[in-house]
Amino acid sequence: MKTKITSFLWSALLCAMTFATGAFADTEAGIYEKDHIRGFISIGADYRGMFSEFQNYVNRTAFLNGYHVDPYDDSTKYANFLNYETFDDYYFGMHVNIGAQYKQFLTWFDINFMPTQISERPSSTYTAISEDGTRAMKFPLYDVRWFAYGADWMFGWKLFGENTFINLIPAVGFGFNLINFHLASNFDFTDSDDKSTVSARDRYYSTFASTFNSELELRLEFGPIAVGAYGGYRCVRYNELEIEKHVFEGGSSYDTDNVGDTWFVGLRLTWIFRSEWQKKQDDKL
Repeated sequence: MKTKITSFLWSALLCAMTFATGAFADTEAGIYEKDHIRGFISIGADYRGMFSEFQNYVNRTAFLNGYHVDPYDDSTKYANFLNYETFDDYYFGMHVNIGAQYKQFLTWFDINFMPTQISERPSSTYTAISEDGTRAMKFPLYDVRWFAYGADWMFGWKLFGENTFINLIPAVGFGFNLINFHLASNFDFTDSDDKSTVSARDRYYSTFASTFNSELELRLEFGPIAVGAYGGYRCVRYNELEIEKHVFEGGSSYDTDNVGDTWFVGLRLTWIFRSEWQKKQDDKL
């Protein structure tokens, strides 16, 4: 995980330095005309389709069915089946974009989040049976939940010109994502290294991901307001899930390259601010 985070930060720093060098360049140097830069902000929502690998990852992780240790006899383990509804293969994403446009070139930060997906608990407690089948104990149950959020640094290009009424805007970008799970109960897990017992709590557990995002937007511009329909593909690779600072060992489905890819279609409303050059032209009228 540390390696992925470090690689992402170094890449982001390199791009930021490159962008900053151009952004503060002297207008007279001929690189570009700084007073033509226009800021923009947009909000959007989309339908996110999960591939089967991602859906299986979410359901296998969120519904981890561990065991419980008898508080009076830690050599006895209790377990039982859980009756929850699994999560669907889609969810709705929401976005806030903040960026800048220079002629046909656009760059922005896409901040994404989603409503929490909830599978309600069938009861407040459940009965777990000991390994030898001779004893039973009750343990608490919680709603199983998951949600994700993150950000992508996007780069796009207006194919049909800077100020045309209709435009196509392909874009690509990279970023990060966090996915968060709330388990069904206070399960106990065995640490694979020192064989100690790790107990989950009534809280969310998170794992980090690096992302690559690509999209195509069909945009209609009505002066400073633009309405766009977009679609694309977001590539996500999650790290191992950690429970109480211990990596959960769940077989191949919990390797460092857990796939969280989605395809998406959505709508976006954008407000484009006037550039300094446009303001000067208005002052001359």
